[in-house]
Amino acid sequence: MLDAAKISAVTLDLDDTLWPIWPVIERAEKVLHDWLTLHAPMTAALFSSPPALREIRTEMSHARPDLKHDMSALRRESIRLALYRAGEDPLLAAEAFEVFFAERQRVTLFEDALPALEFLSARYPLVALTNGNADLQRVGLDRFFRAHVCAREFGVGKPDPRIFHAAAGAVDVPPERVLHIGDDATLDALGALNAGMQAAWLNRGDQPWPHAQEPHVTVEHLSELVDLL
Repeated sequence: MLDAAKISAVTLDLDDTLWPIWPVIERAEKVLHDWLTLHAPMTAALFSSPPALREIRTEMSHARPDLKHDMSALRRESIRLALYRAGEDPLLAAEAFEVFFAERQRVTLFEDALPALEFLSARYPLVALTNGNADLQRVGLDRFFRAHVCAREFGVGKPDPRIFHAAAGAVDVPPERVLHIGDDATLDALGALNAGMQAAWLNRGDQPWPHAQEPHVTVEHLSELVDLL
């Protein structure tokens, strides 16, 4: 059971917790493809082939395991490899990635996200804890957070307990006094449990819980969690 009296800080996942991520990625990939069509048409044609694109991303993941927690660098270097294979200028990769990245920051919040952020940030120090590459300032939510801990900068991602402990340490709170909120049963909820935190699983899709150890609370909407706090 959730023990609200023991909560001194809250860590919060971003993608699919505060906004749906796949519509954002699909739109950003279309914007990238449109840009490539104008500036690197052979690469755009390559990007239009799902098998070729998967092969490029797989090769890049194998070639650069050091980038496995850096979504931005992996995508930028995948674009660079595609440009090279298409016989076009690999130096276009940085500009092409920025086109994608700018669009990736244009998110549409779930209806319950903003009221929950206002409530939580007024009562607890909030820390964004993510494996993704959202830029809170560009998204427009940085005012709610005391800190932002991401896998890209920390070097390991969720569900590794170390990144949860780093998030707790960012606001000088021991893990056992932190509530972590996130949508992923394994990366977020189980990861938080293994790090010694309280875990709130945001289960918007009514999915079955897949692990033996249960989260402290399961909610379908952030408003339900706000009511409990």
